[in-house]
Amino acid sequence: MTPRKRRLAFIALGLAAVSITIALVLNALNSNVMFFYSPSQIQAGEAPRQTSFRLGGLVETGSLRRGADGLDVHFVVTDGAYSIPVSYRGLLPDLFREGKGVVVAGQMHDGTAFTATEVLAKHDENYMPPEAAAALKQAHDAKGVNLK
Repeated sequence: MTPRKRRLAFIALGLAAVSITIALVLNALNSNVMFFYSPSQIQAGEAPRQTSFRLGGLVETGSLRRGADGLDVHFVVTDGAYSIPVSYRGLLPDLFREGKGVVVAGQMHDGTAFTATEVLAKHDENYMPPEAAAALKQAHDAKGVNLK
């Protein structure tokens, strides 16, 4: 094999290795990404039907119901315009409260209710995930209500 052919073979092999590495990294990132949606976006049909995603908004006041064993929890997440019922089995974070911000991860079940696998509550009264704050502001602006 001539030096030129050997050099071209090494370059082709290197490009193939880099291409395979990039494909594997992008595949891993794509399978681990979980997108955020508001109740209004879910109502508009923008959320995926078969994959997990995050739902964010406020826990509707008066909607929290606990099962007899204390692990089954049902509540409603709202952005002011639309509401989505959520069911969850497990312990809730200490900061979880009605009327406060929440982000839940899981899937839509039967297109009407959200089955959560994880519940995240905001960590203090001044914090809300930027996506949730933007979704709430957009929903309230659409209804003609201004938020600070």
